[in-house]
Amino acid sequence: MAVRILVAGIGNIFLGDDGFGPEVIQHVVVDNPDVCVVDYGIRGMHLAYDLLYGCGTLVLVDALPDRGAPGQVRVFEVDRESPETVPMLDAHGMDPAAVFASLRALGGSPPRTIVVGCQVQAVAEGIGLSDPVRGAVPGAVQAVETTVASLLVSDGALSGSAD
Repeated sequence: MAVRILVAGIGNIFLGDDGFGPEVIQHVVVDNPDVCVVDYGIRGMHLAYDLLYGCGTLVLVDALPDRGAPGQVRVFEVDRESPETVPMLDAHGMDPAAVFASLRALGGSPPRTIVVGCQVQAVAEGIGLSDPVRGAVPGAVQAVETTVASLLVSDGALSGSAD
């Protein structure tokens, strides 16, 4: 699956707010053949193998550990050179650091990675997002779509497609 941009929703829908990534992915609409939008849920190895086949940029949609106001959406780029910054993304469910470690063990390297994340309120057994996190879904969908649109423009300008 070699794509320019992979938008990956990750998280466990059976652990409350950890289901944020899969919930957002259900609402993301990107009509561009260079973009693939996938709900990986807790299938970390599947994501690692898909990354092994190549992708220019990964947009990772995930719940963030409780380090801020529940429902707060953040967009940031992961420093690929400092893997110790990655484990802070999500200490529950599918750990992005484990995905990147698996990818490296398979002979690959992480692509440019942008995270659209939401601060959790509750990560406990149960289906359904808390009110603040559920309320953040539309803003996160917009953040994903805006990020992807921006990447398509900037990547297109960099590749200099002069046909």
